[in-house]
Amino acid sequence: MTRYIFITGGVSSSLGKGLASAALGALLQARGYRVRLRKFDPYLNVDPGTMSPYQHGEVYVTDDGAETDLDLGHYERFTGVPARRSDSQTAGRVYSEVIQRERRGDYLGGTVQVIPHVTDVIKDAIQADHAGVDFLLCEIGGTVGDIEGLPFLEAIRQLANDLPRQHAVFVHLTLVPFVKAAGELKTKPTQHSVKELRSIGIQPDILLCRCERPIPESARRKIALFCNVRSEAVIPAVDVDTIYQVPVVYHEVGFDTEVLGAFGIAGAPTPDLSRWTDIVRRVREPDGEVSIAVVGKYTGLLDAYKSLAEALTHGGIANDVKVNLTWIDSEIFESEDAADHLHEIDGILVPGGFGERGTAGKIAAATFARERAVPYFGICFGMHMAVIEVARNLVGLDGASSTEFGPARHPVVGLMTEWLRGNQVERRGAGDNLGGTMRLGAYDCDLAPGSLVGAAYGAARISERHRHRYEININYRDQLEAQGLRFSGMSPDGLLPEIVELDGHPWFVGVQFHPELRSKPFAPHPLFASFVKAAIAKSRLV
Repeated sequence: MTRYIFITGGVSSSLGKGLASAALGALLQARGYRVRLRKFDPYLNVDPGTMSPYQHGEVYVTDDGAETDLDLGHYERFTGVPARRSDSQTAGRVYSEVIQRERRGDYLGGTVQVIPHVTDVIKDAIQADHAGVDFLLCEIGGTVGDIEGLPFLEAIRQLANDLPRQHAVFVHLTLVPFVKAAGELKTKPTQHSVKELRSIGIQPDILLCRCERPIPESARRKIALFCNVRSEAVIPAVDVDTIYQVPVVYHEVGFDTEVLGAFGIAGAPTPDLSRWTDIVRRVREPDGEVSIAVVGKYTGLLDAYKSLAEALTHGGIANDVKVNLTWIDSEIFESEDAADHLHEIDGILVPGGFGERGTAGKIAAATFARERAVPYFGICFGMHMAVIEVARNLVGLDGASSTEFGPARHPVVGLMTEWLRGNQVERRGAGDNLGGTMRLGAYDCDLAPGSLVGAAYGAARISERHRHRYEININYRDQLEAQGLRFSGMSPDGLLPEIVELDGHPWFVGVQFHPELRSKPFAPHPLFASFVKAAIAKSRLV
């Protein structure tokens, strides 16, 4: 029978519940257990798909097309278990389900209330779709004390009582700040957070305490005393220099051992953490360095590019180099020369995005990369900007643009209204709701023989995750290919361009999909590994 681990957070947001959940999942997996991780967010959006990256960070997309919280990216990168739509739930989805049930008459005329109707839907979501799993880890978003999170906390309190004994464990992540003026770590915020949690009926079994420096034994005993846990269950989570050290450190301080002990499990196999120690070694002891510029429009909040940054790190791991990232707001290039910012860069990546703001700067970055033979990687929107750049400056199509920005004389990028997914026809329209109407999830792509990307993947057909509304206009293919922009990846039906690459350039690739969503530290994505390798070659030519 599946056992449940509920991870809650207190004191402050951004303490790393997602990373802690992912690391614990990796540790249990290293002991031979099967795990699945799940995120419950209290906000009323149905999903984060229509939220600004500045509000919520990146939108992580699963194979089955769910737009989810970025923490699911941590889950996948640390465990390798593909996330599904059922692994991401929001208050918006929960309340939508309750209302639909009420409209169908499922509640038989009764008054619909938070308890039991909303909490029942949450409990149903927790227990659904996890057959064959030994441990289900459920992260509750937000911070204890937030009013919108109360139904989720009540639901996990109820579920823990519904389950057999020792089938539910509560882990509470808190902050133990160091106050410089006093010269000591302060335990009071943790005490108040646990008090808030206990007031709604949840007694944490384990406290995971984020801190800048080691917690003295006296402070651990104090926390244990006032929070009603054993001192061994007060686990320090001290800051580390790379997130891939977290599973190793958590095991060293006994986190996974305490979790198993709370379930009454003894004699579990010792975890094999060799691949994590190898990754940490590669991160800390690289053979060289390369500089990559990310020219984007959301650089004011780097969580908007979380998976991208990690995938570039993975590309460095694959090549035994450190990847130094320079984040550049694309709007800078609308008033300043791109060469002033990019002349010492070994590779340029233009990531995804929406809307016209900053597009001139992204096109300028593509021009610089093409003319100076600097490796260029355009992802989704970055691919569109590269195609527009070639259409304008090599093909000579004055007014080449995307219909995303309005009517265009030469719409080299436009809204595709119909395509095949397997044997099913999917459709969308310009007037459709933004939420859920994009091409989302995993789609197949056929690679051209002899192409750069074909060599990188070592395959003829691949599958990658998409998130976009606009496509490259196939009607301009002949004109673009005549100028060397090869369509090296196409959808199996031949209608949707998926990859372009520039002949005669060391490494100039644009992809319609988001390869960063498939990259893992122990399995770097082949395109990121190839891109970083090209950047290394560029750096050695200087």
